[in-house]
Amino acid sequence: MADSPEKDLITGSDEKPQQDTLEQMPSLGMDLPEQPDIVSAQDAGNNADAADNTEAPAFDMDMPAMPQNQETSPVKPSEPEAGVTKPTASDADDNAYRVLARKYRPQTFSELIGQDAMVQTLGNAIKRDRLAHAFLMTGVRGVGKTSTARLIAKALNCIGPDGEGGPTIDPCGQCEPCQAIAEGRHIDVIEMDAASHTGVDDVREIIEAVRYAAVSARYKIYIIDEVHMLSKNAFNALLKTLEEPPAHVKFLFATTEVNKVPITVLSRCQRFDLKRITADMLAEHFAHICAAEGVEAESEALAMIAQAAEGSVRDGLSILDQAIAHADMQSDGESTQVTAPQVRDMLGLSDRGAVRRLLGHILEGDAEKTLAAMDEQHVLGVEPLALVRALMDYVHQLTLAKIKPLDQVTMSENERTQLNDWAARLTHPQLHRLWQLLLKGHDEVQRAPMPAQACQMALLRLLHATNMPDPGKLIKDLAEGRTAPHQSAQQDNSASDGGAQNTTAQQSKNSYASVPGSFADFVEWLDRAGNLTLAQILHDRVRVVEYEPGRLIYQTATDFTQDFAPQLRDALLQLTGQRWQIEIGEGEAQISLMEQAEARKQAARTELENSPMVKAAKAAFPEAELLDNDAVQRGNGQWSKSA
Repeated sequence: MADSPEKDLITGSDEKPQQDTLEQMPSLGMDLPEQPDIVSAQDAGNNADAADNTEAPAFDMDMPAMPQNQETSPVKPSEPEAGVTKPTASDADDNAYRVLARKYRPQTFSELIGQDAMVQTLGNAIKRDRLAHAFLMTGVRGVGKTSTARLIAKALNCIGPDGEGGPTIDPCGQCEPCQAIAEGRHIDVIEMDAASHTGVDDVREIIEAVRYAAVSARYKIYIIDEVHMLSKNAFNALLKTLEEPPAHVKFLFATTEVNKVPITVLSRCQRFDLKRITADMLAEHFAHICAAEGVEAESEALAMIAQAAEGSVRDGLSILDQAIAHADMQSDGESTQVTAPQVRDMLGLSDRGAVRRLLGHILEGDAEKTLAAMDEQHVLGVEPLALVRALMDYVHQLTLAKIKPLDQVTMSENERTQLNDWAARLTHPQLHRLWQLLLKGHDEVQRAPMPAQACQMALLRLLHATNMPDPGKLIKDLAEGRTAPHQSAQQDNSASDGGAQNTTAQQSKNSYASVPGSFADFVEWLDRAGNLTLAQILHDRVRVVEYEPGRLIYQTATDFTQDFAPQLRDALLQLTGQRWQIEIGEGEAQISLMEQAEARKQAARTELENSPMVKAAKAAFPEAELLDNDAVQRGNGQWSKSA
C-alpha cells in the first residue's frame, strides 16, 4: 500500500495533476521555477492572430518604450537641492486647507460642547467598569454623534503615552491607538455608513468578523452611522449578535431619526440623546475659533451665525467658514474682519431694526408704511419667507416678554426696551392672533408662485386683524346686550383710500377733540358709545386722581378688586384710535361719581327736612316719614293710601 502510487481524488487517475500542484506549491512557501501558462488551443490561436497586429509590450525590459513624439516628451524633473526635503503626498494632505467643521472636530470629551450629562455618564461607567456593549447616539444634525462615537472608541482603546494605560474618559491623543483612530486608519475600529450598506450581506460580514479578537486594540469597535437606514432584515440579522456580542466587541450607533430604529434594537443599546447647542454657547465657541484662526468678528455677526445654525455646530461652522471667505481683508492685507452687515447680506437676512420698524407699522395700522418697508427689504435682497420668519421671531419674543421681561445679552438696549413696551401694550389674545396669522402667511408664501405678492397680502391681512376685538369678548358683549364697538380710526385709515383716507387720518390725529374734558361727561360719553359695563364701573367704583383726554389715573373703592384697565384701554383704542394711559396711582383722589350723587342727595334731604313746611308737617303728624320719590316709584316705599 505504501509503495502504490497515489490516486487523484478528483479524477481517480493514478497520474498527478501537474498544473494545479505547481500553482499550489508557491502558496506553501516553496521556491519553484516559473511554469508557462497552460492555454487552450483556441486561446493560442487567438493570441497568435493578435500578435501579428500588436507592437511589442511596453514592459519589455530589453526594449524600453520610447515616446512616439519626441517634441512633446515630458521633461525629467531636476533633483532637489541639498538640504531641501521633497514634499510627500502626506505632507501635501497636511498642508491642504480643511474646513472648520473638520479642523475643529472634538478630539477629547472636554472639547465636546453642550453634552455634559452624557460625558458624565460615560466617565462614571468607565471608572466603575460598567461599560455597555452597545451605545446609541441620537440627535439633530451636527451636534456630535459621530464625533462622540469616535471619542468613545479612543477612550476604550487608549493605552496612554507610556503604553500602560487603561480605558479613560480623557484619552491622551498621543498613543498609537488614539492617533490611528483620529486619522481613521485603525484596523480594529470599523466605521460603516448604513446609508450605503443597508442589506443583510453587509451585516453578515460583521457577524462573521466579531468572532475574531482585536488585532492590536483592547476592543474591536463597530461604528455604524445613520443606523436607521438599515433594512428590516438587516436589523433582524443583527439582533442576536447585538444582544450577546463577544466581550471584545463594542457597537456604537448614530442616527438622526431614532423613531425608525426598531424597538428591539433600542432595548439592546444604551441610548444618549444629544441636545441642541444653545445660541449663546455657539457664539462663544465661534469666538474661540475665530481667535484661533486670527479672524476678527463682531459679536452681533457671531450671534447671527449662531441663530442661523439652529443648534448645530457643524452648520454654524460651515456658515462661519463662508462668512470668513466673504469678509473683507483689512488694510494690512493679512487680517480679516467679519461684520454683521456682511453676514446679514450673505445669509439674506433682514435687518433687525428694519423688521422692528415693519412690526411697528403693522401694530399702528399704517398700510402705506407697511408696504413701503416690505418693498425696501425686498429691494435689498431679503427673501419674503425670511421676512415672515423674522416677524414670527419677534412675535414669539413679545409673547415671552409678556410673561417675563426680556434680558437677552444678544439684544441691544433699544431693542429690549421697545419689545418690552410692546409686550406691555398688547394682550395675549392679540399676540396669539398675530402668531396664527403669521404662521398661515408663512405657509402661503412658501407655496405661492409669487412669494413677494403673497407676503404683501399676508402683511395686509395681519395689519387689519391686529386691532380686531377678541371673538370671545365680542360674543360676551353681544350676549349682555352691548353693541359692538366701532372700527378704530387706525383701521379706517388702513381700509380707506384716496381722499377718504386723508380725511380719516386727519380725524385720527384729532381724535381726542371729541373726548369730553370732564370725567363725568367722559363716563356719560362712554355709556352712549355702548360700553355700559365700563361706564357703570367708572361711575360707581372709580375715584379719580387725575383725568384728561388720553390719561386716567385712578383709585378704586376698597371692596372692588376687578381689573378693568385692559378692557377700558381696548375700548378707548377702538373709540379714539389712540392708546390711553390708564393706571392706578397714588395721591389725593376725588370720591366716585356715585358717592358724589349720594352726597348731593343727602344734602338735599337735609335741606328739605330743615324747611319750615316739613317741620310743621312732622309736628302735626309725629309718625310721618319723608320718603324718596324714586324709591316709591320702584315699589320700595313704606306707605299706605289710608295714611
